Amino acid sequence: MDSEIYYFIGTAYAGKSTMVKRFAEKYHGIECRENYHDVLMDSLDKNEFPNICYLRDMKDWHQFVTRTPDEYLKWVNDTAKECEILELRILEDLKKQGGKIFVDSNICIETLKKISDEDHVIVMVTDPMVSVNRFFDRPDKEKQFLYQQLLKEDDPEAALENFRQILIKINSRESYEEFLRSGFKVIERDDSRSVEETMSIIEDMLKLR
Repeated sequence: MDSEIYYFIGTAYAGKSTMVKRFAEKYHGIECRENYHDVLMDSLDKNEFPNICYLRDMKDWHQFVTRTPDEYLKWVNDTAKECEILELRILEDLKKQGGKIFVDSNICIETLKKISDEDHVIVMVTDPMVSVNRFFDRPDKEKQFLYQQLLKEDDPEAALENFRQILIKINSRESYEEFLRSGFKVIERDDSRSVEETMSIIEDMLKLR
């Protein structure tokens, strides 16, 4: 049986992770959650993947949280390019299993236009300031750990404000509008919709039913 890969891309806090999980469950498919390439982390060569390996090999968290917004944005963008390489490798192996694969993806719009089509890519977006204002609201351990590292700085208030500026930089209006102009189908987050209602809309958009 041939595999069908469905790519979920878009802004932070748009619901991609939830949708990938729920669709994989409903269709008995494979769930590739956010940063699923992390399974390869221990085996990566830092010369080939310096940006992904930064977290693995960095000296301390002070180094991480004190970068300027421009430095952080460059790292995020360069990391995304490396993640794309690893994602494509992993997906090539997963395709051999057959069935549906649902991916919370870092693969860029240009690459997706080459390897997929409009019935297999959904763009999920929400206002960029949602991520800025709610970044530490989520209980997941990675974000809460990072929050604690910021509080350990000599000037926690300045560290938190610097990180807020980082979030504004990486969740820019320009990036949001690029997703809107991607040419793929777009769904905006609406907290008045249930998860089931959002799934139904996406199913229609991607012709899953």
